[in-house]
Amino acid sequence: MPGRLVIKDPDAVPDRWGVRPSDRTLGELLRGGVIILDKPRGPTSHQATAWARDALGMEKAGHGGTLDPYVSGVLPITLGKAVRLTDVVLSSDKEYVCLMRLHGDRPEARVREVMSRFVGKIYQLPPVRSAVKRQLRIRTIHELEVLDISGRDVLFRIHCDAGTYVRTLCVDVGDVLGCGASMTELRRTRSGRMTEARAHTLQEIRDAYVFWQQYGHGEYLRDMILPLEVLVEPLPKVIVKATAVDAVCHGADLAVKGVHMLDEGIRKNALVAMMTARGELVGLGRMATSTDRVLSARSGVAVETTRVIMDPGHYPRMWRYSTDLEELRSPDPFPE
Repeated sequence: MPGRLVIKDPDAVPDRWGVRPSDRTLGELLRGGVIILDKPRGPTSHQATAWARDALGMEKAGHGGTLDPYVSGVLPITLGKAVRLTDVVLSSDKEYVCLMRLHGDRPEARVREVMSRFVGKIYQLPPVRSAVKRQLRIRTIHELEVLDISGRDVLFRIHCDAGTYVRTLCVDVGDVLGCGASMTELRRTRSGRMTEARAHTLQEIRDAYVFWQQYGHGEYLRDMILPLEVLVEPLPKVIVKATAVDAVCHGADLAVKGVHMLDEGIRKNALVAMMTARGELVGLGRMATSTDRVLSARSGVAVETTRVIMDPGHYPRMWRYSTDLEELRSPDPFPE
């Protein structure tokens, strides 16, 4: 998780360019934003995404985290260039509310005691009908709270790693209880930092779009679309100097001299989000070294760029190719 920002260069020139994500136009948000869809039971995630895409008149949309047809709840819909960040959503932790039915009577205290055993690291084998290879996996259950027990019906909330199969968890609980159990209903209430409180139905999305197109009132639609930066909120941040932004936009690695600030405690090889001082996402990369070494170094590469999100030209070109090439070829300041 991101830590406290520490300053590498206190004399960096404040940004005079760019636009804060909250100040983007509705058109800009549609070309790179996120809508949290409250997926209904019935359609597949792919079908629900297609309906949302058509409702917004978009050519390109994706979804973060597949939900089974009969599972409802939070389904992040990525729009435009935000589709390139879909895999970041897929790796985010999730939260669900599940209704499990026991196949036999068991004392409430016994049910609660058994379910408490599943907090922590667990082994899971994906269901036969899953879309992934059936091999044993390790997943972490961060929280498992029993909300209510009525007869054989058990309502619980679970906070877990991405890729956790709640249906399989219910079967495993039933096996330990010795009576069997199955999942009867499931709703995803959170994906990463996107919660059901900001989720909207397909009808609400369509109505907001029509209201904007026919009557010129875009405030309802604008309130629904989040800037793409919400997708990288869980990642550690590296704040890029204004003078280095365009170089990264052209695919260059971020040099130590181009770092303004960064989160403390970032380790080498960690996936990071490179941001402007205005909070705009420039791209993603892997740390070439740790936070402490970036703070003490005078040259070398701080972040190896893996994906560029911001378009070139958004910030003025203030770098010279020959100078940057010499910088990248300089001796490694972080010898192992």
